[in-house]
Amino acid sequence: MDNPDSQSRRQVLQALASASAAVTAAAALPASAQENTARARAGNQGTIAQLLADYAVKLRYEDLPTDVVRTVKRTIIDTIGCAIGGYEAGPSQIAIKLARNVSATPGATIFCSGIKTSHDLAVFANGVMIRFLDFNDGYITPKGGGHPSDTLASLLSTAEVMGASGRDLITATALAYEVFCKLADVLDTRSIGLDQATILGPAAVVGASRLMGLTAEQMVHAIGITVGGNTAINQGRVGTLSNWKDFACAEASRKAIFSAQLAQAGMTGPSQAFEGRLGFFNAIMRKPFEPPKLGEPYGIMRAFTKRFPLGQYSQTVAEAAAQSRAFFKSTDEIAEINIRVSQNAIKIMADSPDKWRPQSHETADHSMPYAAAVVLMYGTIDEHYYEDPYLHDERLLALVARVHAIHSPEADLHERDYNLCDFELVLKSGERKAVRVEYHRGHFKNPMTDAEMEEKFRSLAHKHLAADRTDAMLRQLWALEHMPKAGALIEMTKV
Repeated sequence: MDNPDSQSRRQVLQALASASAAVTAAAALPASAQENTARARAGNQGTIAQLLADYAVKLRYEDLPTDVVRTVKRTIIDTIGCAIGGYEAGPSQIAIKLARNVSATPGATIFCSGIKTSHDLAVFANGVMIRFLDFNDGYITPKGGGHPSDTLASLLSTAEVMGASGRDLITATALAYEVFCKLADVLDTRSIGLDQATILGPAAVVGASRLMGLTAEQMVHAIGITVGGNTAINQGRVGTLSNWKDFACAEASRKAIFSAQLAQAGMTGPSQAFEGRLGFFNAIMRKPFEPPKLGEPYGIMRAFTKRFPLGQYSQTVAEAAAQSRAFFKSTDEIAEINIRVSQNAIKIMADSPDKWRPQSHETADHSMPYAAAVVLMYGTIDEHYYEDPYLHDERLLALVARVHAIHSPEADLHERDYNLCDFELVLKSGERKAVRVEYHRGHFKNPMTDAEMEEKFRSLAHKHLAADRTDAMLRQLWALEHMPKAGALIEMTKV
């Protein structure tokens, strides 16, 4: 049997060994990782998950300024319109086909079809429909960004399942936007090749958790589960694009629902998923981090609406192309088209030869050269131009080949505020004509009017809903704060 002295010596040696291992592990991390780890050890109260959860459970409808409530309603109108417009798309029908084979109690409804399925699969199908046309809103920062309205797939279905009111849905939407936008402000996902779905997951889980009535502690677990299992790479948005572009965020929203359900049932998740020694910041970003600044000014007020159904970096390009049509009578007069935009715009929408000869709908609606040529030739652009016969129209493609995407350092400087596009036509006569667009129609500094928002909604809904039903739905959406059961909105889209 050990004597007290030998026992003490062994305890001291064990303590020294543990301390040495800890120092060695810390030294192996970059300086920023050591800083993050030190912060994490201060306790969960200082974690980003706790910050998000505390904000989520405290936010009330009454806290939201009038202009935020109005913007939320405009956003929901726009997003539901995009979902109805995307109903017949191939990827949407695949998602609906999978979902219709599953029943659940309580069930959740899929847009337009009226099919009832499980909560998470309804979120997935609805999310694909929202995203397919690339017509829903956007939020851009030099570090990343994406489409915060993709979170509405998780929020609308959760509102239906939970019997939540219109005010509950408005609050949850403002909250989900706040998480998405403020995380986009501080997470440099673009430089490390991560997709927007990486930040959409936490936004969706926080908004849905609020509607589901999770406690702050449960929400921390739900966030940890989501962040730990939903890090999406950006390869699906470069080169030739696949259906992945249509469902990446829908899948993040589906996972968010399951994460919230797990946490509500008692499952635990990593509470330091962001800050931990092997958490998001240390293992993936390897950069210092700063906590998001939640609250006023609200992130949703810096999101923008799309006038054209194409990638957000091409909104100014399409608008400039439309204005440039005044300079010629036939596209045969055009020798070349020079488009000067930010480096990020080029990386995303003019990054490879595929963008000059797109072979898929997804590649075409994310091609700056193709969008410019279509608008120059036809005066507008919609989803029909992303399919045959246009994709293989040699006259159109010959015009696309005359497009040059040129890096503009000036556009880089302004990217936080707007997507600057300097659009130049060089005519065969030798004349040069230029158009500059800073704030496209739909930008928060050049917003679409309510009437324009309604016109966009009607243009998307008219294929499936009669005019009187469309009008009735718009009236209900504008009066959303008075709805006792917001889930009825999905039922109203049934064709």
